[in-house]
Amino acid sequence: MNAVKLLSGEHKVSVLCRVLNVNRSSYYKYINRKESNRDKENKLIRTCILEIYSASNKRLGADKIKTCLNRDYRINISTGRVYRLMKAMNLPKMSTVKPFQKKSKTASDEECKNILNQKFNPQEPNKVWVCDFTYIRVCGRYYYLCAIIDLFSRKVIAYKLSNRIDTQLAIDAVNLAVASRGKSNGIIFHSDRGSQFTSSKFRKHLDNLNMIQSFSAKGHPYDNAVIECFFKYLKKEEVNRRSYSSFDDLNLSLFHYINGFYNSFRPHSHNNGLSPNDFVRFSMSITCPPRRGPAGIEICVSLSCFFDS
Repeated sequence: MNAVKLLSGEHKVSVLCRVLNVNRSSYYKYINRKESNRDKENKLIRTCILEIYSASNKRLGADKIKTCLNRDYRINISTGRVYRLMKAMNLPKMSTVKPFQKKSKTASDEECKNILNQKFNPQEPNKVWVCDFTYIRVCGRYYYLCAIIDLFSRKVIAYKLSNRIDTQLAIDAVNLAVASRGKSNGIIFHSDRGSQFTSSKFRKHLDNLNMIQSFSAKGHPYDNAVIECFFKYLKKEEVNRRSYSSFDDLNLSLFHYINGFYNSFRPHSHNNGLSPNDFVRFSMSITCPPRRGPAGIEICVSLSCFFDS
């Protein structure tokens, strides 16, 4: 039908229909049809989907776009419908590559108590921080990222990139988190049993900060599931979609993803569809959460001073 319509300016419709084996009455019925309400609605939704997809730098899939449609446009449709519309628009799906995890010797259960015990929903900020490492390959070299998340809002409060995975990298990340939040006393610091976290140097550093150390059980990555999920989406939505030429190139990309997208725009199911930053604002007795357009522009800017802590 579309081919006949496109070529109708150059050739007779009767000839085109005969050559392309299209019934002429069906063709005229097709071009004279009225646009249904469903078609009009889909047209509007496709525009919104494209705005969200572009604003997220093509990082979000159907489920997260559905959340953004409801959050930012008050459009409540199913994930399946969003998926079908995206497929019709030829918006590609993303895939993730499972990272390789190097095994290391760990301390005993008696030395490494699991205080957190998968209680991932503290009622206040700065009660529980979780931390872990991941690696990223750039031009044949490996760089190591240490990140720390506040479980209350799922916000990445500190991260550090290095060409060495050692205790000092973990200490530097902790220092950045403490400087960002302005406190450390009584905070539960949860990690796996990597040698960087079980070393006497790192334990002494946390003791000096009056932090309480908690460890995942041996061979149980689900005990630190929140930060494992963050690394999964970091690689799926950013790292695996790019080619990096240097350490600085990678570091800049991480800055844009963490501060410009993950903390400030990406909807999080734990936060009822709000980004970590918006959830912090909302939790501080603000009557309504600030709304964000697809470009991440805040409508409610007068309270932005509350949010960086």
